[in-house]
Amino acid sequence: MRLLYLMLVPAVLSAAPLDLSLKRAVDLALSSEGSARMRLAEEALKQSEARGLQARAALLPDLGSQFTVQNLTRNLAAMGISFSVPIPGLKIPTFVGPFTTLDARVSATQSVFDFSSIRRYQAAKTLVGATRGDLKGTEEQVAAQVARAYLAALRGDADVQSANANVALAEAVLKQAESQKEAGTGTGIEITRARVQLANDRQRLLVSRNARQSATLQLLRAVGLRLDTELRLSDPLQYVPVDAMTIEAAKASALESRPDLKAQQQRELGARQSAVAVKMERLPSLAAFGDYGSSGTSFGAALPTRTVGFSLRVPIFDGGRRDARRAESASQYRAEKVRTTDLKEQIELDVRLALDALHSSEEQVKVAKEGLELAENELAQARRRYEAGVAIGVEVTDAQSRLERARDNQTSALYNYNISRIDLAQAMGAVRKSLQ
Repeated sequence: MRLLYLMLVPAVLSAAPLDLSLKRAVDLALSSEGSARMRLAEEALKQSEARGLQARAALLPDLGSQFTVQNLTRNLAAMGISFSVPIPGLKIPTFVGPFTTLDARVSATQSVFDFSSIRRYQAAKTLVGATRGDLKGTEEQVAAQVARAYLAALRGDADVQSANANVALAEAVLKQAESQKEAGTGTGIEITRARVQLANDRQRLLVSRNARQSATLQLLRAVGLRLDTELRLSDPLQYVPVDAMTIEAAKASALESRPDLKAQQQRELGARQSAVAVKMERLPSLAAFGDYGSSGTSFGAALPTRTVGFSLRVPIFDGGRRDARRAESASQYRAEKVRTTDLKEQIELDVRLALDALHSSEEQVKVAKEGLELAENELAQARRRYEAGVAIGVEVTDAQSRLERARDNQTSALYNYNISRIDLAQAMGAVRKSLQ
């Protein structure tokens, strides 16, 4: 019984729908186990930080130790050692060994000044800042993606609700037509026409349900949840007014807040610092070095030895490699400047397009609301006239079709308006802020 209980409890728990608001959906997507794009962006930041540490290592001491044991034989004549004057009673060999040497040593090097390495480290730190900006930009992109997927799922729910309302209306109109025929004031063609309308509405209901399921799966994928999770969306598809804003104010706010622009400006600065680092390769560099240890033919015979000194390196000619790297780094810096300018222009375009779309969709919401009210009144009047026998069923069917279209128009208008809000927030770099 306990085993059966353990098997049934997870199934019962998994069957419970998950209440999901837009803010919670975004928070889940931005969590450590959420969107794959966020995890990749975080890994990119870790890699950039590691490259910064590598660049810093060139400025820190390099400390190492070594223990060597060698067994040697040597041909002294091959090394230029010879004794041309013989010594009576003493034979000097030209071949020595085998003999053993031991050497235990600690060595260290330290850069005293190397302006090129300093600039490289500064450029690496700047690029870490750019990667952090990319991470924030990815957060904005993921939040916008989840918001759009959430709105698409809300639209799917609204379409299913409208389709259900259309089916209920078509059934009521069919029942009214049958009643009119039984009363002798209706005809068979009106019943057939009502049945055709009901069949069309049922078909649209099936299509709407499938579209809603597809939108729900896309939302689950964007959030990073299991695709078999059952959702219950808690935020409605509604009109939420946005504060009036001029293009100049929106553009200034976007240039101040967009994380991708900040990241690009950091990349431009990093490219400039890298170009300067390549130029400074022409300057002399100074390093200190030293080692200390014991060496000898055995541990008992080992004696302490040391080396201390400075190394001054003065570049003279390297075949033109430095000049080529300098030209390449200068070109990279110019390219980053072009990207920065282009991104600023793209931001202005994004803001203008988003504001225009928002104003247009706001008017669409007002017109759709008015059209829905008129369509509802028209259908009510047509049904009263048909029931009173002063109108034919075609008027009811036509009014019914216009009401269905008005419902679709209202759903589309609300969806487009909320999408425009997300587009404007993304253009200004404030998607997460707008969802608080």
